[in-house]
Amino acid sequence: MGKVGGFLEQGRHEHGMRPIEERVHDYDDLSVTLPEDQLRAQAGRCMYCGVAFCQTGVNFGKARTSGCPLHNLIPEWNDLIWRGLWDDAAERLALTNPLPEFTGRVCPALCEAACNLGLHDDPTTIRDDERAISDWQWEHGGPKPLEPAPKGAPLVTVVGTGPSGLACAWELARRGLRVHMVEKSDRPGGLLMYGIPNMKLPKDVVERRADLMRRSGIQIECGVDASDPKVAAKLAKTSDAVVLAAGTGRARTLRVPGADKDGVHLAVEYLTAQTKALLDGTKSPISAEGKDVVVIGGGDTGTDCVATALRQGAKSIMQLEFLPEPPEQPAPGNAWPEWPVVKKTDYGQQEAIATFGEDRRLWATDTLEVLGDASVEGLKIVSLDWTSGKPVRKEETERTLPAQLVVLAMGFLGPDTGLVEAFGGEVAQQGRPLPVTVGKRHVLAGAKDGRVYCAGDTRNGSTIVVNAISDGLACAAEVASDLLG
Repeated sequence: MGKVGGFLEQGRHEHGMRPIEERVHDYDDLSVTLPEDQLRAQAGRCMYCGVAFCQTGVNFGKARTSGCPLHNLIPEWNDLIWRGLWDDAAERLALTNPLPEFTGRVCPALCEAACNLGLHDDPTTIRDDERAISDWQWEHGGPKPLEPAPKGAPLVTVVGTGPSGLACAWELARRGLRVHMVEKSDRPGGLLMYGIPNMKLPKDVVERRADLMRRSGIQIECGVDASDPKVAAKLAKTSDAVVLAAGTGRARTLRVPGADKDGVHLAVEYLTAQTKALLDGTKSPISAEGKDVVVIGGGDTGTDCVATALRQGAKSIMQLEFLPEPPEQPAPGNAWPEWPVVKKTDYGQQEAIATFGEDRRLWATDTLEVLGDASVEGLKIVSLDWTSGKPVRKEETERTLPAQLVVLAMGFLGPDTGLVEAFGGEVAQQGRPLPVTVGKRHVLAGAKDGRVYCAGDTRNGSTIVVNAISDGLACAAEVASDLLG
């Protein structure tokens, strides 16, 4: 159970980060991992609880799911880390999570919010422990490739190479099916490659996973647009089943006068341009250098955009958040083990504070108009009053922000409906525009021969990486059951 009473002797120490004054000048990995003895000591804080809420992955209230949706066997591999049995820990982790190198870096750590130790003390560093297991395994030869499927096995085409698609493909191959992955972009990885910047998720981590997939007999083909009806028809004809796991391609846009001006970009477009430039050794065609930048959206992607703009040499940065400022501590009705709804100052905001001397976020703020002639020159904004529970504009607060670059990090509406329709699928006409599935299954309603499935964000709408992985695994189990019996 780890070190008996370890949590009484050892405080919480997370992986560190490189100094801000150093890291804002490059796109290298932010993090600095702990030495092995400290990693083992942190894992030894795990109490091996009788009821381990950390691995439940359920919704305890109205807030985000608390506990791991993959139901990782957290106390077990924490104990193995403490004992120095890294190989055993990696095997235990692989039972539930095929992609720990990603969740150990970018997951918001739902597990830690539900840690029993966190009720009265700082929770166990579960995410860091998970990354430590994965890093150790890759440093010692990496996970073993799967045995390639026999030639006569059913062939499944997985559309999309993001977290859900990768998890689904890996599980299908593990169960003995042939797998062909297609990707619209020029590199595999989906949002792992282009939606998350390199300093947060180094791209060699994504590339080595794709290489492992190939060595396991999984074919990966890039530059394939499956939303083209002709391409979709060919994939459906040559496959025993197709899984749509292409994420959510429809980003929320700004619906105000002037939103179509030059200099207004979607966050994914902005982040993709910078990552491609970094990998290709060129300069991004969308640059914040010398510009007043406004990022609209306060989530993780907004943070990534702030951090990217800093590295590009922005003159100034403001980040607008539509919702009111969250409390520093959970409200009385937001008790453990619910996900804590509190103010988060992430790495990008920390860097902006250090660079400009103050927090660059404006809470409860709405955009009224994009100003300028052909290109953006500023934004007209207004503060919002949320005291009634609904946003009310405070007209006396209308003002203008200078901006020559505006980045929209406002979330997503749903998947590319053209992709769903190309395979004959139905899209919901009420509520969120998500694919219609058969009952609670992953089977796409209306698709030819019932051989088309959807998974991850394509099925459920925008969510976090760990949820996408979990749904990809569930879809793979369903497909394998249908094809293999």
